[in-house]
Amino acid sequence: MNSVSTPTAGSAADLVVRNARIHTGDPARPAASAVAIRRGVFVAVGEEADVAGHIGPGTRIVDALGRRAIPGLNDSHTHVIRGGGNYLLELRWDGVPSLAIALRMLKEQAERTPQGQWVRVVGGWTAEQFAERRLPTLRELNAAAPDTPVFVLHLYQSALLNRAALEAVGFTRESPNPPGGQITRDHAGNPTGLLLAAPSAAILYSTLAKGPVLDPAQQEVSTRHFLRELNRFGVTSAIDAAGGFQSFPENYGVIMRLAERGELTVRIAYHLFPQTAGQELEDLRRWITTVSPGQGDSWLRLNGAGENLTWSAADFENFAEPRPEPTANAARDVEAAARLLIEHGWGFRLHATYDETIRQDLDVFEKIAADLGGGLGVPWLFDHAETVTGHSLDRIRALGGNIAVQHRMMYQAKPFIERYGRQAARYAPPIRQMLATGITVGAGTDATRVASYNPWVSLYWLTVGKAIGGTQLYGADNLVDRATALAMYTASGAKLSGEAEQKGTVTVGKYADLALLSADYFTVPDEQIPHIESVLTIAGGRIVYADDDHEGFAAPLPPIAPAWSPVAHYGGYYSAPDGANQARTIFDAVADSAEHTRWRERRGEHVTSLDGLHTDPLDACF
Repeated sequence: MNSVSTPTAGSAADLVVRNARIHTGDPARPAASAVAIRRGVFVAVGEEADVAGHIGPGTRIVDALGRRAIPGLNDSHTHVIRGGGNYLLELRWDGVPSLAIALRMLKEQAERTPQGQWVRVVGGWTAEQFAERRLPTLRELNAAAPDTPVFVLHLYQSALLNRAALEAVGFTRESPNPPGGQITRDHAGNPTGLLLAAPSAAILYSTLAKGPVLDPAQQEVSTRHFLRELNRFGVTSAIDAAGGFQSFPENYGVIMRLAERGELTVRIAYHLFPQTAGQELEDLRRWITTVSPGQGDSWLRLNGAGENLTWSAADFENFAEPRPEPTANAARDVEAAARLLIEHGWGFRLHATYDETIRQDLDVFEKIAADLGGGLGVPWLFDHAETVTGHSLDRIRALGGNIAVQHRMMYQAKPFIERYGRQAARYAPPIRQMLATGITVGAGTDATRVASYNPWVSLYWLTVGKAIGGTQLYGADNLVDRATALAMYTASGAKLSGEAEQKGTVTVGKYADLALLSADYFTVPDEQIPHIESVLTIAGGRIVYADDDHEGFAAPLPPIAPAWSPVAHYGGYYSAPDGANQARTIFDAVADSAEHTRWRERRGEHVTSLDGLHTDPLDACF
């Protein structure tokens, strides 16, 4: 077989990976067993003989031991910049199989957290993942942490604060409910600790924002550890959708300094999100004069505006509440923002959960397109689109738009079904119909404050269609095959950031981004897909994560700081003791607290049932 590339004299590779089963994602050459990498790009893709001529005295050779390899994953909608700055402050319940284990983790973390700091659980989990199938109670939080402030965020719906957290944020019987939010109160009018999004999540995020933050140096360390955590799952690229409390340029300084020093291990295309209602156009005009889309390099570059352009058009994705009606000024404000961006060549993305929002925005875009004599002339997309209709999809295609979907329904299936019914849930979102229109559909997580950042959970959702806890959401007519789902997480994401010619497939001349997997994604049973991790992740020709047979190949990270960080003790996404999560996981929905107790007893630790924590499900606050 001929080599895909013709090596020139002296063009020795920096790195060669051989003895792999590589799914390239490239239709011209869908499979390979070896690659050669030089100066951060693939210079040969093929068989052993095809890379042999690229091996020189200084070439590092990695034996893949027959494992499956894939292009580096690209999360097309996440909040990696904000998530990275907070990662080392957060106790992650992502993947924890029982509430008993989660509460024990919280109790232990409260005991090691110094005075003045909080214990915060911020997204990536849902009550349906627990064997107990319920949320923690306020009594349990107060018993676990009587003196340390605890903030527990649950989806876009609610937050639980223990008594110490209520005191820390200053909520009293005199505190008013903010617009769109509710502070629940007891019979005497005192806050109980339960905050409700009704329907706006602003009350949840504004309360969280009152907590302590890491200093800039610690935020840099935190971000590097978060990027390594993403590398653990094979992620090498992400599109950052910005978000609330992420101001530009103030909150982008950490990621920019890391990029300048060459310390990023995930490529980031970022968006800018106006933060203040009534000031959106002012923000956009200021950014247009200082930065431009595409500015940056292969590791950090501006991708456009959004996912919010104007607060008046926000549609809150809280399925526990009725769909919010658009404000009177929504269409006018969207039009003003879109016209400004289009005039200056800025692409944009728009948060749109409901078809009602999408139709309103499309009316605006069709009006602009008519004035321009055609399409919008810039790249643009809708995010989420859970209830988009076929008619709206046709309109999106006609205007040159695209879509990014995320596995939020895995975490919010129960309230969605209760409000809209199982039939509506079968096509929320209508993934197969989206793809059939020819629209580019990228896949992502919307991490870290609702769904988990683990892309393999999302790939399970795309291909199997189950919610966490086991509810079957989709039938065969709304599922995609594994190769299609993987393309949504690789090549499609590259298209959404305008980088299809540079990454997304294992192809000569493209960035050398590759993940060697712990199990073969294409052959493992469905229920094992969420357990897949990378054992070796390569980004730009650098080994950025290594485990199992390749442990030690990646450069070490700086020590976790602060040392009491939950990540120092539990890591990020949950891994059960002695690998038990491979057999007992949130998807099995059969775990109980006895497993963790037995493990601790085997270690010689004296434990009683939850060390006195109250676990009466009748005391649940919902």
